[in-house]
Amino acid sequence: MPYIKSIAHALPPHRVTQSEIRQYVRKIFAGSSLSIDDLMPVFANAGIETRYFSVPPEWYDIERSFSEKNAKYIETATALGAAAAEKALQSARFDATDIDYLIFVSTTGLATPSIDARLINVLNMRSNIRRTPVWGLGCAGGAAGLSQAYHYLLGHPDEKVLLVAVELCGLTFQQNDFSKSNFVATALFGDGASAVVLTGDEVAPEGLKILGTKSTFWPDSLDVMGWNIYTSGLQVVFSRRIPDIVHAHARDNFESFLEDFGLTLNEISYFILHPGGAKVLDAYNKALNLSNGKLDICRRALRDYGNLSAVSVLIVLEEHIRQFSNSDGEYGLVSALGPGFCAENLLVKF
Repeated sequence: MPYIKSIAHALPPHRVTQSEIRQYVRKIFAGSSLSIDDLMPVFANAGIETRYFSVPPEWYDIERSFSEKNAKYIETATALGAAAAEKALQSARFDATDIDYLIFVSTTGLATPSIDARLINVLNMRSNIRRTPVWGLGCAGGAAGLSQAYHYLLGHPDEKVLLVAVELCGLTFQQNDFSKSNFVATALFGDGASAVVLTGDEVAPEGLKILGTKSTFWPDSLDVMGWNIYTSGLQVVFSRRIPDIVHAHARDNFESFLEDFGLTLNEISYFILHPGGAKVLDAYNKALNLSNGKLDICRRALRDYGNLSAVSVLIVLEEHIRQFSNSDGEYGLVSALGPGFCAENLLVKF
């Protein structure tokens, strides 16, 4: 079975507290028809203290075009992706030239040549490297990228894969969009990158073992999460129904996945879930009847970084590996939700 050899993250330079963002957003939305005072508690209730961005808040004092935002995306995504990749490679004790396959995941900007091509140049990777850029999976992208790497390595057990995920959610902010969704998004999303080195079992059978994966799609749910694409850029779409969907479907989804391995939820020691928001984590907690701080690492990731879309679940996974890498045979469940509406699940063994 494939193994996760190492994982690392990188953050952009602008660290901003939730209270600072709250005051800036109050100023931006002051002329809107929204009831600002009624909406402001979303910042306190989000479970977030700090976030990181590729540009400072005052960058948005001037209205920015999609072209300007996307140029900043290409520049920052390349730099952050390379920084995360270098740390992950160093931790795995591999050179960039050791990598056989590069997967790049993102949904917050556009680039052709894609960011993976730029990373190949920056990292001086082999000229015959295989690569796959993955766009449009949103918050599910990190887990889906792991799944893609897993299935590739099943067929290429003597190879090494580098997965890089970069999300610059802050660059999608729409200055003149005074919708409730845009307002709520300002209280949740941040920027960051993560990189994972994975190997087939003929390379070195050590690390976090991936036992299997599952994708689940719910029909007639395209409106739950995604983007509206306008001339001004990417406008966030996410439904307030997401916690209700989690509460209604998460348990059945996980139990049917675990049945394939002869396991139950009670045998899962670590729930490595995408921290999409405090209400989403509360819904998981209730649906799965979790106790004893099972989601504390997820909540701390949300507190320290906000929702980083595809990157968040990888940061949660990184912390679980750091804390529990010496666990003997304990099971972990990795899961993230994304546009489609879908869930991406992986079963791992420490």
